[in-house]
Amino acid sequence: MSDPIPRSWLDPALPVEQRIAQLLAVMTVQEKVDQLHQTANLDADRDRDLIGAGGVGSSLFASGATAGNERDTGVRAAAVNACQRVAVEQSRLGIPVLFGRDVIHGHRTVFPIPLGLAAGWDESLAERCMAVAAREAAQDGIAWTFAPMMDISEEPRWGRVAESLGEQPVLAGRLAAAMSRGFQGPSQGLANGSIAACAKHFVGYGLAAGGRDYNTVGVGENTLRNTHLRPFKEAVDAGCLTVMAAFNDVDGTPMHAHRHLLRDVLKGEWGFDGVVVADWNGISQLIEQGVAADLRDAARLALDAGVDLDMVSGAYTAHLADLVASDESDMSLLDDAARRVLRVKFRLGLFENPYTASGTTDTPPGAENRALAAEAAAGSMVLLKNDGLLPLAADPGRVHLTGPFVHDGEALLGTWVLDGKDEEVVTPAAAFTARLGAEALVVTDGRFSDVAIAEVRRTDLTVAVMGEHPCRSGEDRCISTLELPAGQLAVLEQLAALGKPLVVVVMTGRPLELGRVLEIADAVVLAWHPGTEAGTALVDVLFGDREPGGRLPMTFPRSVGHIPTSTLQRPTGRPITLEQESRAGRYLDAPVFSALPFGFGLTYSAFRYGAAVSSSTVLPRAGGMIELTVAVTNTGRRAASETVQLYFRDPVAAVTRPVVELLDWQRVSLAPGASADVTFSVTAEAFGYFDGGMQRRVDTGLIELVVGPHSAAGQRLQITID
Repeated sequence: MSDPIPRSWLDPALPVEQRIAQLLAVMTVQEKVDQLHQTANLDADRDRDLIGAGGVGSSLFASGATAGNERDTGVRAAAVNACQRVAVEQSRLGIPVLFGRDVIHGHRTVFPIPLGLAAGWDESLAERCMAVAAREAAQDGIAWTFAPMMDISEEPRWGRVAESLGEQPVLAGRLAAAMSRGFQGPSQGLANGSIAACAKHFVGYGLAAGGRDYNTVGVGENTLRNTHLRPFKEAVDAGCLTVMAAFNDVDGTPMHAHRHLLRDVLKGEWGFDGVVVADWNGISQLIEQGVAADLRDAARLALDAGVDLDMVSGAYTAHLADLVASDESDMSLLDDAARRVLRVKFRLGLFENPYTASGTTDTPPGAENRALAAEAAAGSMVLLKNDGLLPLAADPGRVHLTGPFVHDGEALLGTWVLDGKDEEVVTPAAAFTARLGAEALVVTDGRFSDVAIAEVRRTDLTVAVMGEHPCRSGEDRCISTLELPAGQLAVLEQLAALGKPLVVVVMTGRPLELGRVLEIADAVVLAWHPGTEAGTALVDVLFGDREPGGRLPMTFPRSVGHIPTSTLQRPTGRPITLEQESRAGRYLDAPVFSALPFGFGLTYSAFRYGAAVSSSTVLPRAGGMIELTVAVTNTGRRAASETVQLYFRDPVAAVTRPVVELLDWQRVSLAPGASADVTFSVTAEAFGYFDGGMQRRVDTGLIELVVGPHSAAGQRLQITID
């Protein structure tokens, strides 16, 4: 087609903002609107006229299922290139399309679910895993992922905790920043194997009432600022290119219409210059949420609030041009939204590299990627109990491996896996067979509990791989009980009753009620949903080739009736202590404190903490720093690593603050008998918070510090901010 417009914006030597300005200057109102329109599963043959007219700015390859559990292994690189040829070569302005996909915890190589990665408490590991995911996705034509998810929640009934990074803002924020860096790389751009990250869901989604997805949220701005907004600020500061609005309302205002939080706080106060994208059909849902009369009204509200990109509802492309023409929407807001979308495309290098050059997208995970997947899976596994049975001896005798997960590769991948292949997963059965040989192993898959029970008598120990299938984990996969799936506990009771050693491995996407399991098993390993190298990592951990490196990123409550119980709890006017619990608990029929505290996790060794020493008891409020040092000694017989955790409490503040807050952590690896000093550097700014007037402040006065192995144990010392 003829093109009388000099495309000066294609000059990569020009600054990005200048290129954007030159492009905006020649765009019509409708062309600007079209950049804000996202479709699902764009097809060059079916949608040729739409693409050729420049009528779509982005598209996502959707699974066709809201839960994201269905596998879609179709080749996309060729489809992307076909669409881009139409967009770049046939449309008036030649603007490439931005293609996205849910690359949540891996692409072809699948890593542990995000909650499992969070259990590793390892920023470097999370970053490396997402860098692999980005490279694989970029080869597949994907330029944008809708991750990381950093919604803070203390509600394990909510299925999406599997996608979260734990309940503590410091942990979730650092890991979200690391994952964003991993996706986007040290130098952004598809040519470098990087894709755009998306911080989601902004904000408060983890507070969905009753743990029911898409539900309403009743929360004040102070709680949002002091807890739920903090991980998003970390991701934005790390350069995350996009942010997704949440489905929920916040105290009556749906997030897709929340001008204060999206435009005033995110874009204004924080200076976020990337794209705010709607969640699936989120703009249209303003009608069902009762704040928009129709789709036109919803489009007006969303643009005004600061939603730049409309995911699949069609509200913008149908109504924004008319809204601007009638002065019901401000042209400056449309320009700002279009500028942001173009900015992401320029930053990704889409104008220079619109085509995918890989040639094939059907490449199994290579050895290097598999090694990283095994490292991540082992690092996520949490040892919850060990009566001396683990690690297993090199020759453990005849082993009985049982449970519903021993052969099921797909179930080990976890929720929101669209491109991993179950046949490429190393299952527990395959890994145990490779380790012990078929003659030393008896495998029962859990279909018949009586068969499993019978095998116990002719074997020396049982490894039972139990837990929940990903079908009840992830989006719109909420549950009303935290017990093991029906029948599993009964089988474990019978296995234990026979008196043979019993190791229970729990596969899960959420905290579960494990009290009885911890009582009857000799050892319990929490493995989450570990991904492609599930069996490899499990066998390595059980036999001691690798450490169970995980620590709990969420509190495990005693039962559903105990929710909420977490490190997010604030003090009441009548507090109780663990020592008082039996006589002053808040339940008549059960203890009140959690079953397994945040940060908990055993090792195959033992550690002794020396006296914590502060370099000073006074911390200057302006520009000061103190160092807190504790000597940690490995008193066991094996080399092992300890995750030393630092918590604090601010006993007197302008608003009520949590009883315990994570401040920092360090991992130290020690040989038997070895000691090391672990030193934390602490500034006064780390104790800052927002007061009732939403002003950030750092108070003078007393701060209580706690250093130890988890949130419910440690030694205390006090410092004073002056």
